Amino acid sequence: MKPSEEEALKLHRKIGSNDIIVRHCKTVAEVTAIIAEEFERQGKQFDAKAAVAGALLHDIGRNRTQTVRHGLAGSEILESEGVDESVVEIVRRHVGAGLSPDEAKAHGFPNHDYIPRSREQIVVCFADKLVDSEEARPFEEEVRRFQRKGHDVNRLLALKKDLQADLGRDPETLVLDKIKGTRK
Repeated sequence: MKPSEEEALKLHRKIGSNDIIVRHCKTVAEVTAIIAEEFERQGKQFDAKAAVAGALLHDIGRNRTQTVRHGLAGSEILESEGVDESVVEIVRRHVGAGLSPDEAKAHGFPNHDYIPRSREQIVVCFADKLVDSEEARPFEEEVRRFQRKGHDVNRLLALKKDLQADLGRDPETLVLDKIKGTRK
């Protein structure tokens, strides 16, 4: 199943997500939907239902842990709930700008691919990095956060660069202009 917004919010309630998690996930879903609309406008294949569901559920694992393992925990929750594999993989791969095999091994993760690869996975991962709490903000703020924490900044920058090449325009500008326009 690819959950609708109502079904995703029901899953959050069932698992016990707090309002902060839910509001953040809804904002990431809003950003994801903006990028999905642009892909669809361009006639490019994009599974908006899977991407928006993945965005709505990407942090459901934060009910179990506030660590880097929340993506894995969330994917396990969704698998147990019978959620479609495309949505499960979005949740599994959204952490950071993806986790390399060495990083995943260092965190004791099962042997699996944790790098966002599909268009939908990349969009949700990027959307999450563009949202702080429940506000979209400049991407540069996330770059600085990655630098402070010693995360792989090059992988983060490549995530945006690859999305921009695929989209044919700057996804950050697309999102921030659209949000600014709708909130005037």
